[in-house]
Amino acid sequence: MSPALADANNGNWQTARRWQRFLSPRCPTRIVRQWPDPNADDDQIMLALHARRSAPSIVAWRAAHPSGGLAVVLTGTDLYRDIGSDAIAQRSLRLADRLVVLQERGPLAVPAEARAKTRVIFQSTTSRRPLSKSLRRLRALMVGHLRDEKSPDTLFAAARQMAGYSDILIDHIGEALDPALGEAARATMADSANYRWLGGQPYEAARRRIQRAHLLIHASRIEGGAHVVMEAVCSGTPVMASRIDGNVGMLGVDYAGYFDFGDVNGLVAMIMECRATQGKADGLLARLARQCARRAALFAPRAEHAALRELVDDLVKPT
Repeated sequence: MSPALADANNGNWQTARRWQRFLSPRCPTRIVRQWPDPNADDDQIMLALHARRSAPSIVAWRAAHPSGGLAVVLTGTDLYRDIGSDAIAQRSLRLADRLVVLQERGPLAVPAEARAKTRVIFQSTTSRRPLSKSLRRLRALMVGHLRDEKSPDTLFAAARQMAGYSDILIDHIGEALDPALGEAARATMADSANYRWLGGQPYEAARRRIQRAHLLIHASRIEGGAHVVMEAVCSGTPVMASRIDGNVGMLGVDYAGYFDFGDVNGLVAMIMECRATQGKADGLLARLARQCARRAALFAPRAEHAALRELVDDLVKPT
């Protein structure tokens, strides 16, 4: 059960599609936007992404399957916003047999009375070799649809501060879900020759740009566990991220690549340091790369597949 399907091209859809691929060899699976649907009769368990947006389907499922297995997967806005104040999202937590969070700090945001039924399942992606990267310039990349939660304004402001540095290039991938942010991206391009907004890109094209980048910037205000962070880590591309729980739970508390949310000056200072020490074994960029490499095993498909199988087995025979 996913509130987003292929047309959304977002994290919920990527998770749903990957989990279907993992589970389909052992049991019939399908992805639906709402439940019930015309093929509902054979359902045995439900994995529902997003406590609030999937709430009508969660309620309908529980009414039809009082003892059936139901897991609710808490993504970004529901974990760090909705479950704290929205009665509909809170009801989803109560109805679920199991709750799933996508990074290691996620359980801290779950109400204390629900933590016993909460488990962490890190999402996964394929590993890719880093591509050859020039030492003559530093190429930074941000990937994420243009909406407030991703804080593209932080990148726009940073790009303007670095407009005079022709050896620092900034690419930005993502659809303008907020038209005003699309206009801001175009204005930033006009003011900053080293900033390019590339719009939406197919998954493979975006992944190749991650491989080619020296640095991925992830400035989000809210994250449940961003796909793009693990894709960068598993491509040998260091990450520079806002210091929010959703990012810290992916990269670790001791990671050296954090800036405070919205701290444009802090972000610019770290990018400049990466450029100044580029190619040096003791430089910031190299240090971030080593730290990311130590986290990569968390995002291995084998690990996610095993955790998902364990969850499904638990739901089929709930205790």
